Amino acid sequence: MATTQTSFPVDQRHLKSFGPISTPDRLLLGPGPSNAHPSVLKALALSPIGHLDPFYVDLMAEVQELLRYAWQTDNRLTLPMSGTGSAAMEATLANTVEPGDTVLVAIKGYFGHRLADMAGRYQANVKTINKSWGEAFSIDELEEALSKYRPSILAMVHAETSTGVCQPMDGIGDLCHKYGCLLLLDTVTSLGGVPLFLDKWQVDLAYSCSQKGLSCPPGLGPFTMSSLAEKKLENRKNKVPNWYLDVSLLNKYWGSDRVYHHTAPVNMNFGMREALRLLAEEGLENSWNRHRKNAEKLWNGLERLGIELHVPVDLRLPTLTTVKIPEGLDGKGFTLHLLNNYGIEIGGGLGDLAGKVWRIGLMGYNSTPENVDKVLNLFESELPRFKQNFSVAA
Repeated sequence: MATTQTSFPVDQRHLKSFGPISTPDRLLLGPGPSNAHPSVLKALALSPIGHLDPFYVDLMAEVQELLRYAWQTDNRLTLPMSGTGSAAMEATLANTVEPGDTVLVAIKGYFGHRLADMAGRYQANVKTINKSWGEAFSIDELEEALSKYRPSILAMVHAETSTGVCQPMDGIGDLCHKYGCLLLLDTVTSLGGVPLFLDKWQVDLAYSCSQKGLSCPPGLGPFTMSSLAEKKLENRKNKVPNWYLDVSLLNKYWGSDRVYHHTAPVNMNFGMREALRLLAEEGLENSWNRHRKNAEKLWNGLERLGIELHVPVDLRLPTLTTVKIPEGLDGKGFTLHLLNNYGIEIGGGLGDLAGKVWRIGLMGYNSTPENVDKVLNLFESELPRFKQNFSVAA
């Protein structure tokens, strides 16, 4: 005999009527995300399939192959973490750091501090060296620290999103292997838009995100580890302390066995596959050159207007430019003015640069000369109107 469950009326008195979602039209020229390519959005809207479906299993292999191309690596263990770039960031440390390991973090901006925080949470003996926000490390500075601390891992940011600095990489991998440590590199704001050669540079661990140079919405975090990093993982005395990010388990799903680990975000990987396909279709060198050309157009245009840039030209990121806010001008008010009146988003400063700079992103699909012209025209026309005692150069 079926049991009758007493039902009570659902109280909807305070629930307003919700219509279908409709997002505002925005041009995202901040530090990320960038606008997704239309064909990526189309791929995301495809009908979901099972995460063990043979079609999806084949697609997973394609995503891995395309990621290896984008990073210029042959690393076997290369995959998109189911999570944002910060999840991939944490995965590099969770899998390789054991309690008591010395991790040296070279900090030159906000995300270096995040690496140090994460390493400490995995009980590393964290050591740091620091540069001013707008500078990069020299080989001599890095060797001095490696010689002093003898770390298991040197962690650093290639493209520092908070400052717009691109760290020169020549010789750093050789230096790390001379001192017997792994090299961990943040490529969140460089993948797809800035020259990256992981194998040539002897990078052992790297991570990125889906929403910047790849022009896919946020939600996946590309991750890769070298054979040396794999050996450190295999020789751990204890289990990886983060189950979700444990690559020894994920490898069974992304490797040849295809053993269930978690329900993968299938549609996000549809989008990632399309984003990486577009990058391969354009060609890495063509993409790098496009980003550089458009960045230089922006830099030259801003300087012609008498606006100062924060980073020396030889260290500037083509994907993200930090612009000094002119004295006496309300930087946050200006960004809100652009957003509310023109639908254009540019970012403010983080950490030490909060209130001091704007951050203009030209990443992936958004890196076009037309977008540069839009920014320059608005800076020329709106800055004088926004603050009467500031005028752009003639």
